[in-house]
Amino acid sequence: MSKPSHSGSKVVESKAELVEWFRQGCTPADKLLIGIEHEKPPFYLDNHEPVPYQDVPDGRPAIKEVLEKLADDCEWKPVYEQENVVELQKDNMSWTLEPGGQMETGGAPLKNVHQNAKETDKALQEAIEEAEELGIGLLALGYHPTCSGAQMPSMPRSRHSTFREYVEKKKFAHSLEGIYCTSTVQVNLGYESEEDMVKKLRVALSLQPVIAALFANAPFSEGQPSGYQSYRSHVIHNYMGGRYGFMLPVAFEQGFGFEKFVDYAMNEMPLLGIYKDNVFIDAKGGKFSDFMEGKLEVCPGQKATMADWENHLNTIWPEVRLRLFLEMRGADNGPAEMIKALPAIWVGLLYDKKSLDAAYEMVRNWSNEDREYLRTTTPLKGLQTPFMNGATSVQELAKNCLALAEAGLKRRAILDENGNDESIYLKPLHEIAQSGKNWAQRLLDSYNNEWHGDISHLFNEMNYKNGPSVLKPKKAQKPESP
Repeated sequence: MSKPSHSGSKVVESKAELVEWFRQGCTPADKLLIGIEHEKPPFYLDNHEPVPYQDVPDGRPAIKEVLEKLADDCEWKPVYEQENVVELQKDNMSWTLEPGGQMETGGAPLKNVHQNAKETDKALQEAIEEAEELGIGLLALGYHPTCSGAQMPSMPRSRHSTFREYVEKKKFAHSLEGIYCTSTVQVNLGYESEEDMVKKLRVALSLQPVIAALFANAPFSEGQPSGYQSYRSHVIHNYMGGRYGFMLPVAFEQGFGFEKFVDYAMNEMPLLGIYKDNVFIDAKGGKFSDFMEGKLEVCPGQKATMADWENHLNTIWPEVRLRLFLEMRGADNGPAEMIKALPAIWVGLLYDKKSLDAAYEMVRNWSNEDREYLRTTTPLKGLQTPFMNGATSVQELAKNCLALAEAGLKRRAILDENGNDESIYLKPLHEIAQSGKNWAQRLLDSYNNEWHGDISHLFNEMNYKNGPSVLKPKKAQKPESP
């Protein structure tokens, strides 16, 4: 979940200002940057339980101590809400907390995928080492495998408390699971113009279910196989009354652009909440257009600012989100090699014009029904999802996407110190696409075979410290003693 914006105290005077705000996001091709975010649930190494923020009954360290240790040992600057450290900042990066304690790394905007990869490796290594000294591990999964939302700890943030009250009051399907049990990897990419934004947004939304199938890594729920390859993706589909995990059909309407999206956000997507005295409060379903006129029930007479606009956009969560950049949100959290692969495939598809045009041709005739079918079915069937009445499959679409992405990255021809271009990070995705077996299927195979249905093995297998990888041969299992 995006943190609050405090960037603009200017009162919004007109819709035109909001349209212009998006235009300010337009960036020349040679200045486009890449940012990544990844959420990692912590667990105790001895009993595999989730880690609360503080005050553990048996006195063990908790998330607060992990953050304080990172700040002390790795020179991160702590940020507080009241007396609680809830964020760390350094070099335009951040560590923040999701509602269930998922530790999110917010990466800096960087120039190429090699830089993203180095940043990811360093952030993970610091966190792994500091957490392990406290008896805590980090889990490379997209959904908590053993706990329900009600069993997960809560973090001390007013925003999270408002979300919890909201979903409980509304009695949404999957209740607290959508915000407390899910962990994602996200990529933020820029656009050059309004036309470029529309093309990239349509391609990204159309292909997001294909990416979700490649990255599916959430097959367990409450200690058992869930029946889904990405239970996370299933849980958040149209979650929170349709404002979360949806396919944003307005993006495919004729004449779509900045103004049409502003109209949508102003009038069709209700406000979730507003910040009042630095506390996030329920907006009781008011519209942003009402807020602009000072007619919001929870704060009559108060008019919306640009910071309020950004905060409103931060509480609309389609599978690809439009802000001053595009945020691809549909991949399960996974091992380090998968985190590094996600910016690679999206950069190859969207930042190379030939690949972008080819991807657009591939998806341009898909209907809203086609896209919704993929969004609904890939969490269940993954790469084996049939498409176009069986004429193709998501596995074939994934291979096509990877071919386009690889070609795009090679044309970018940005080399690391060893002479490798950015396509090197696609290797785990090629392995998954060719074999047809994503992480979820591999974990289910282990659960049903060598683990003999004992899910405790998962916490060792998918501990970041142990470097899980689809590119490494699995170790031979020792025969059981007679």
